[in-house]
Amino acid sequence: MTGFELDSRLAADTHLVARWGLSEVLLMDDARFPWLILVPRVPGVTEWFDLGEGERGTLLNETLLLGKAVQAFFNAEKINTAALGNVVSQLHVHVVARYSSDHAWPAPVWGSGTAEPYDTGSLTSTIDRLRLELPQL
Repeated sequence: MTGFELDSRLAADTHLVARWGLSEVLLMDDARFPWLILVPRVPGVTEWFDLGEGERGTLLNETLLLGKAVQAFFNAEKINTAALGNVVSQLHVHVVARYSSDHAWPAPVWGSGTAEPYDTGSLTSTIDRLRLELPQL
């Protein structure tokens, strides 16, 4: 979509996995948590209600598909889904695989300790596997 630009903070903290119908699918660079982010390619959008009706439906469907895929891919006990936007106002939806044994459980992952970036091999293999196994939209 014309005029879309990914927020610089999201660009610095994530890696592109896929481009779906409406959204970029990004992997958060924090190996402690299997954490993906959807960012609708719509310029100037900060809230769900800023999207058109069709775009809202598409984003909801993409969010549900990603949640289901992340749960299966990472064998998650629970999926956390949220669109906070308190630090990065550009509309984006977090989809995080959670486990009762993870670093932050049962608290949210946001602001929990210091991110541990993926090593090059793990990052490459995770993205490659996700690209093969995520639905193609």
